[in-house]
Amino acid sequence: MSVKGQTEDLRVEEIARRLKAVADPARLRILSMLADAGDEGLCVCHLTEPLGLSQPTVSHHMQRLSRAGLVDAEQRGRWTYYRLRTDALMRICEELERRINRT
Repeated sequence: MSVKGQTEDLRVEEIARRLKAVADPARLRILSMLADAGDEGLCVCHLTEPLGLSQPTVSHHMQRLSRAGLVDAEQRGRWTYYRLRTDALMRICEELERRINRT
């Protein structure tokens, strides 16, 4: 396989991993809430009530989003605050658009 083919395979794997991470209604809602929060970010404790989910469940969702590179985490004292990585979401959109518009 050529280097170009290997690079393409890695790009496809990255996009698929990120799409799997957002393919959950709770995680989509979390991304929307993080987008609304802006650079300040949100702690899991800010998400549990609006989502109607337990802290461990929200933490699990945040871990999935973090592993997919869609959120950044910052430790503030004993709390972890999460911020949306809009650049990562934009790359997904751009890659999908590139593939759809290809003829």
